[in-house]
Amino acid sequence: MTDTATPRTRSGRSARVAARTGPQHGPRVPYITRGIPTYDILGEEGLAKIEAAADRILAETGIEFRDDAETLDLFRRAGAKIDGVTVRFEPGMLREILKTAPAEFTQHARNPANNVRIGGKNVVFAPAYGSPFVMDLDRGRRFGTIEDFENFIKLAQSFPWFHHSGGTICEPTDVPVNKRHMDMIYAHARYSDRAFLGSVTAPSRVEDSIEMVRILFGRDFVDQNCCIMGNFNVNSPLVWDGAVTRGMRAYARAGQGCVLVPFILGGAMGPVTNAGGIALSLAETMAGCALTQLERPGAPVVFGNFLSSMSLRSGSPTFGTPEPAIGSMVIGQLARRLNLPLRCSGNFTTSKLPDAQAMTEGTMSMLAAVHCGANYVLHSAGFLDGLLSMSYEKFVMDADLCGALHTYLKGVQVDDDQLAHDAFAEVGPGGHFFGCQHTMKHYETAFWDSEIADNEPHEKWELAGSVDAATRANRLWKKKLEDYQAPHLDSSLDLELRDYIARRKSEMPDMWY
Repeated sequence: MTDTATPRTRSGRSARVAARTGPQHGPRVPYITRGIPTYDILGEEGLAKIEAAADRILAETGIEFRDDAETLDLFRRAGAKIDGVTVRFEPGMLREILKTAPAEFTQHARNPANNVRIGGKNVVFAPAYGSPFVMDLDRGRRFGTIEDFENFIKLAQSFPWFHHSGGTICEPTDVPVNKRHMDMIYAHARYSDRAFLGSVTAPSRVEDSIEMVRILFGRDFVDQNCCIMGNFNVNSPLVWDGAVTRGMRAYARAGQGCVLVPFILGGAMGPVTNAGGIALSLAETMAGCALTQLERPGAPVVFGNFLSSMSLRSGSPTFGTPEPAIGSMVIGQLARRLNLPLRCSGNFTTSKLPDAQAMTEGTMSMLAAVHCGANYVLHSAGFLDGLLSMSYEKFVMDADLCGALHTYLKGVQVDDDQLAHDAFAEVGPGGHFFGCQHTMKHYETAFWDSEIADNEPHEKWELAGSVDAATRANRLWKKKLEDYQAPHLDSSLDLELRDYIARRKSEMPDMWY
């Protein structure tokens, strides 16, 4: 195991001044424990109808599991009906298998203070995932590089509002396709001390990811604890590809986590109707989650979902729209009925710039995530251009929203101090609370304070150059990178990781597609 990070400290008057004048974030937490209830919109009758529809899909249409004979054999031995690569399940069969899946589990970070608890009332924010392009106000839109990838890990590490380093924050297209997964795992291990996701694009890359965390944490520790997860997508509708299922089973076999996510674009990969899309999602996800339990009962698995819509006039995907947002509420209810941790919704938008459209759509989908009860929220920051682009400025703006959601999810505390009895006695009718003792006691922590919002009078804002939010975000990400310091990583572990990467890369030619 590695040493934990040693944060920079300031003392004396300068520290007190900084504490009073800087943004007030409150204590840093490894993850959120929600203080507000989930928002449940369907009653028993509606939920039962959706579950029955999913059972009908599973029993009558079935799901194809392609190019993976071992998966077919696992399902055959469990009692499913196999016809070629099509697998059909009797109602109730998958729910019975899923009883071995943990309702809540810990993913370990190399700094134990940053371990995350996934499931229950816990909420974990992670950056966006998978964009081939990056963009910023200075250089515009371009293919992502390993430098961009490292920058986003450093930015995520720099904000207290993220709890997880994420996975493929952007594609480092300047590194060969068959080798970049190792550079990405190394970057997470080197530049962050939080938990992270591994590769999913090929079974051999999954095995590399697992081997690298065995170096980082120790083989015995990894065998008994979740130290890495893979985020896998279904080929909706109703197809699990063999490369995916073999990767899922590799993570499960090693006791590591799988996040299993249908990507249902309504009108293309699923019905245009919300209830139909939810039923399809439930069927696909239950089947995938059950496979992990057949491989290794008790392996951590996250019930995932990614509902989306499309413009039926053009065929273009749309993100951050109301139908998927409200559909997420139902997905949350269904996951809780299965007693599984949930990954659902995120900060989604099809806007091409970090503008009003981006923040409107992103806020709608993030609120859906926190209200539906999502435990692991991937795509919490940076998502732009329908997930084709990772934006530096949007990342910072979304980090600010995640900070606000920390306060929002705490709920309202009610006790004698919060009811301010002494303040009313001191101020009386017609008085002013600004200078009273109760206000002075709480003034440093009473309200969440944005790092990028401008709350000055219009005249003062205008004199300062009339700077908009995106420009303020541009300045802030540059300052964060300038101030960034990498958390300590034991030099022997660093060398062992780099030696493993060098050896593995030498064993294969470069592949660029």
